Amino acid sequence: MSTWTSDNLRPVLSELVVKIFADGADLDGILSLAENPRISGFTTNPTLMWKAGLTDYQDFAQRLLERITSHPISFEVFADDTDEMRRQARLINSWGENVYVKIPVTTTSGESMAPLVRELSEAGVKVNVTALFTTAQVELIAAAVSEGAPSHVSVFAGRIADAGVDPLPIMAKAVDLLVEAPRAELIWASPREILNVVQADHVGCHIITLTHDLLQKLDFLGKDLDQFSLETVQMFHRDANTAGFTL
Repeated sequence: MSTWTSDNLRPVLSELVVKIFADGADLDGILSLAENPRISGFTTNPTLMWKAGLTDYQDFAQRLLERITSHPISFEVFADDTDEMRRQARLINSWGENVYVKIPVTTTSGESMAPLVRELSEAGVKVNVTALFTTAQVELIAAAVSEGAPSHVSVFAGRIADAGVDPLPIMAKAVDLLVEAPRAELIWASPREILNVVQADHVGCHIITLTHDLLQKLDFLGKDLDQFSLETVQMFHRDANTAGFTL
């Protein structure tokens, strides 16, 4: 956890402890970040892959893993029953030492996947348990991975905020709960703005995922607000002139 507080203002990226994982499914976009020192890992999911027009899951993964050989990278199962989830998880796990297997916290009918998570984790599979929204879910998953392989626990803070709920207390509690699972790292998933990077760092979250759009805004972190204001006024003026507006 950094020592940044709201009284300090001007957080500086180099002073933050939270790790940044790039989140997306654009092959070229991901590969372009492979050597970026700001990026500590990668995540993707079936929805992003579908929106990117991908149809061959394994080919996509293998092409990424040819270049991304040391950074952790997560690929998600897409089954909805325990047996098929287990089979897909073991297959995905075989793709590389740096691969984490994303397992949803429940099936589509709400059945907890904690028993399967425990089985896989204790068998040496690095899991990334995804789509958690509550501290009760975090507590259950923390117990499931406490004796297992290195793991990630993805709490969807952005979507929690979309429901009108402040995610900060939930994320802070999640950090505390994962003390009992020392090989697990908490991911602040689905962030909506760069402020979330600072918030994640402040509560002691280990990782935050950023889409490519948000990654492009990282350079705004710590920007002088007076200068930012001036640049915004200049942008409005420039764009109005470019558009040829008249009254």
